[in-house]
Amino acid sequence: MIKNYRMVLEYDGSRYDGWQKQGNTEQTVQGKIENVLERMVGQPVEVHGSGRTDAGVHALAQVANFLGDVQMPEPEIKEYLNKYLPEDIAVKSVERAPDRFHSRLHAEEKTYLYRIEMGERKQVFERKYIYGLLKALDVEAMERAAAFFIGEHDFKSFCSNRKMKKSTVRTIKKIEFEQQGSRLFIRYTGNGFLYNMVRILTGTLIEVGLGQRKAEEMKEILAAKDRNAAGCTAPPEGLFLEQVHYKE
Repeated sequence: MIKNYRMVLEYDGSRYDGWQKQGNTEQTVQGKIENVLERMVGQPVEVHGSGRTDAGVHALAQVANFLGDVQMPEPEIKEYLNKYLPEDIAVKSVERAPDRFHSRLHAEEKTYLYRIEMGERKQVFERKYIYGLLKALDVEAMERAAAFFIGEHDFKSFCSNRKMKKSTVRTIKKIEFEQQGSRLFIRYTGNGFLYNMVRILTGTLIEVGLGQRKAEEMKEILAAKDRNAAGCTAPPEGLFLEQVHYKE
């Protein structure tokens, strides 16, 4: 009997070419999981993720689902996956899902976390998981700039895919800033994010924090609908998919 399973995963994206399986590389998170599931089930299995994290981006709670005729109970599926997956990918939970559940199509909101080190150096053992800006930032100016992004807007200026044909309108519910010593954490919660959108938003806010742009410019950048109007793309190592939200 074919059943639908929902998984929550965490992974270190440092050595992967992103979540999505690609024809030119075997180093994808989706590909690694599908390989193990195929071995377990005895036939090809397609895994659907809630979203496609970019190369080098991490996940604390990626949600995925797959259909399969699996004979073992959920705890054993989880145990099997964790036994054979690489050490930088872990399955946190496996449970039966409603037949129609789809991790991407049914996601209501996502929260991304971006971590920045503003001190004089990065800790050696954290270097893959935080952006070493190593410069002080005017966080209040960044908060004023971020306020312009709240709500529904066309975020075309914050998308790396210049040939995007689908709608680039998205809704950001909140952007939160948290300082812990020399570290700055920025959390973005919204109904969806374009290709590189969180990293471009972060790069632009960093430029505000460094005094290279004014907070009020964000309104003009949004109106331009032009990638060249926005700031740089922040590096991938500071970015984590932190949570995916679903209706109960």
